[in-house]
Amino acid sequence: MYRPRAKTSKRAYPAKDYPTPSQKKVVKIDVPETQNIEYPIRINRYLSLKNYCTRRKADVIIESGKVFINHKKAVLGDKVEESDVVEVNLPRDFAPETRTYYAYNKPVGVVTNLPQAGEKSIINITKFPKKVFPIGRLDKDSRGLIILTDDGRITDKLLNPKYVHSKEYIVRVHKTINENFIKKMSLGIKLDDGYTTKPCEVSQLDDQHFRIVLTEGKKRQIRRMCMVLNHEVLDLLRIRIMNIELGELREGQYREIKGDDLAEFLKSLSMTNPKE
Repeated sequence: MYRPRAKTSKRAYPAKDYPTPSQKKVVKIDVPETQNIEYPIRINRYLSLKNYCTRRKADVIIESGKVFINHKKAVLGDKVEESDVVEVNLPRDFAPETRTYYAYNKPVGVVTNLPQAGEKSIINITKFPKKVFPIGRLDKDSRGLIILTDDGRITDKLLNPKYVHSKEYIVRVHKTINENFIKKMSLGIKLDDGYTTKPCEVSQLDDQHFRIVLTEGKKRQIRRMCMVLNHEVLDLLRIRIMNIELGELREGQYREIKGDDLAEFLKSLSMTNPKE
């Protein structure tokens, strides 16, 4: 049985709008250069893209009169141009919201979400310190890495097919594989619905195990690719999503993604680290 090796091993405003000098905390807001946005943009979304707070919380702060665009108090619905200066005037003890990201090793038999009668989902069987949800899915019969978070901003950036993100798997099939099998898998397979999969990286590990790296995510894609070549998948283990690796996580366990791993992950999604 093949076992993957663990990885060894970031103006002043009118005086009436300010709190007293000992209380004030003026934060200038700039959307990171890596953000690809179209101006003008609503002020609440602008604050959200900066990782300052959610849109809902931004609305509350705006209504309280603490957000300024070009030194003028903002109101709900205001839009920001690229050249505008946006600042937030809040008490010194206020801290921008932080978001949480977990790497989780999903066992076989557990569904990612929306369990049917008699099924168990990740959230059903695992208690997380914070309320989070899975990004994407992993088939009930498959196991391995899935990312859970409370950051809804990354969902589209991680799952939308227009973005290219790699995911790595170790697969065991029911009979011997050969060079022809590896070549056909890597060049692309025409599936039962007529869709031809994109070329991908495939390498043989032993007689029945191979490694595959996909940059797309069609439903049950690897199983369907193998079926076209008359091979049945007996075990499918996801070991990596972008730079996040499964490592030594045991089934049902999770760890928080943080530090350099989180910084690299968010940078690849054109986001910034909310804890910086």
